Amino acid sequence: MMIFPEHNDVNPVVAEVVRSGMVESRHRGAVAGLAADGTQVVSAGDTAVPFFPRSANKPLQATAMLRAGAELDGELLALAAASHSGEDYHVDGVRKILSGAGLTEADLGCPPSWPLDQEAARRLIARGEGMSRVRMNCSGKHAAMLATCVVNGWPTSSYLSPQHPLQQAIVRTVEELAGERAPATGVDGCGAPLFALTLAGLARAFRVLVLAAPGTPERRVADAMRAHPEWTSGTVREERTLMDAVPGLLIKGGAEGVDAFALSDGRAGAVKIDDGAHRGRTPVTVATLRLLGAAVPDELATAPVIGGEAEVGVIRAAEGFAHQS
Repeated sequence: MMIFPEHNDVNPVVAEVVRSGMVESRHRGAVAGLAADGTQVVSAGDTAVPFFPRSANKPLQATAMLRAGAELDGELLALAAASHSGEDYHVDGVRKILSGAGLTEADLGCPPSWPLDQEAARRLIARGEGMSRVRMNCSGKHAAMLATCVVNGWPTSSYLSPQHPLQQAIVRTVEELAGERAPATGVDGCGAPLFALTLAGLARAFRVLVLAAPGTPERRVADAMRAHPEWTSGTVREERTLMDAVPGLLIKGGAEGVDAFALSDGRAGAVKIDDGAHRGRTPVTVATLRLLGAAVPDELATAPVIGGEAEVGVIRAAEGFAHQS
């Protein structure tokens, strides 16, 4: 097992920002990586501390909805597990899920939001439109939750209550996939219940999704996301770029610096940046994939640091983490 040193019980530096040749900022975090047989072979920081995976839980939630009878497939199933960018095709998909269940945007319990995609937001502003629930990045999940309620005859007005039959079904599935109990329930940014896991548990859950038999709810979610990565994130998002570049990769990001992923042979991992910085997430994920033996193009290993109108540095995985063997 590759064990990376901790410093006074504080998670190690896993990402750093280099500007003009000088390390300007550092991000501490924790990383869990599993070999194809499920053995944990990468361990940076404390991977057994429960945390909120945020939107990295969405593929697990989508699996629970399929198990409960949700009738979704292909692009719309990918959208159910998405943190989408609010582009027009995402919005059309959310409306399709809702209309198929006899519902409308007014039934969505997520808050109004601008789309994450800047071009889409500019177009809305130019048309004099404002924020809306359907453009919120979690609206696909919420639409799928509502559709699952309709299939089962469950009330739709209270679908975000942790005691609702839908949320009880979801937490049971999340715990089963992760192989551990969820020790805490919170409220996600979209208002839905959020179930805590450990990094190792989150990685195990993603491993289960990719190794499940074809046609099972778990595998259907993994296959839909991998076939339609632009529906799980957006046209120009990092998750889409990574899934396009690495054959068989399933990946889902979450707020506060979270990533979870699995490869088709069962190698899997999860990343949490302690301070919640989004910028450190992908470089650390790429470094973890490489430590697990995956080939990832060099251009995806770093993000640019800009000075004026020029690139003057990079955001990268910390050398002490990325170069372990």
